[in-house]
Amino acid sequence: MKKLVIIPARSGSKRLPNKNLKLLDSKPLIMHSVDIAREIFNDNEICISTDSTKIKAVVEKSGLNVPFLRPQELAQDTSSTEEVLIHALNWYNNNGYEPDMIILLQPTSPFRQLKDINNAIAKFSKSIDMVVSVKKGKANPYFNLYEENDSGFLKKSKKSTFERSQDCPEVWEFNGSIYIINVANLKIKGFSNFNKIIKYDIDDPIYSLDIDTEYDWLIANAIIQEKYENS
Repeated sequence: MKKLVIIPARSGSKRLPNKNLKLLDSKPLIMHSVDIAREIFNDNEICISTDSTKIKAVVEKSGLNVPFLRPQELAQDTSSTEEVLIHALNWYNNNGYEPDMIILLQPTSPFRQLKDINNAIAKFSKSIDMVVSVKKGKANPYFNLYEENDSGFLKKSKKSTFERSQDCPEVWEFNGSIYIINVANLKIKGFSNFNKIIKYDIDDPIYSLDIDTEYDWLIANAIIQEKYENS
């Protein structure tokens, strides 16, 4: 199957300004995803979708071409990942390349491993919508997740009589690291209507870290510091 790796990296970020260009372990955050992608895929299979000339310049300094800039209307807080993927797909389709699967690697997951990308791809088939990396959820809608009703009172998100968390059904969170997406189904259904999703479980919280806030950034740097202290 033909593959297209998409690494989306817009310039704006309110919770962690300029996060894609912030230095982590002496290189811009986005380059952690670019470098691991280049270990597996050919350069012509890797798409950096960005609206930023600065991000484009940083990536191209490594030798990887960034063939287009994402339009500003697709680089807003309200822009969806689906819109960004379809825009990139259309560009490649119009230029003679029609992939069967998208490997979405968000730059906010700098500690993902090669083996996890390869193993997630191995679980994919054309009969499903998506393989997605997950981590086991700490909170559980049957036990300690609540919603506020119209009267302002909290009620369990899922009605249950479980008295111990270990008796509840297991739940998983998307960890934001790896998405293997069926292109045909993305175009037909869209993300919100995917109903054939297979999980790829990443147990280690380090490899599941998704950098979205200043707190996450502090954790990432602590992980790097620990690595050097133990090397």
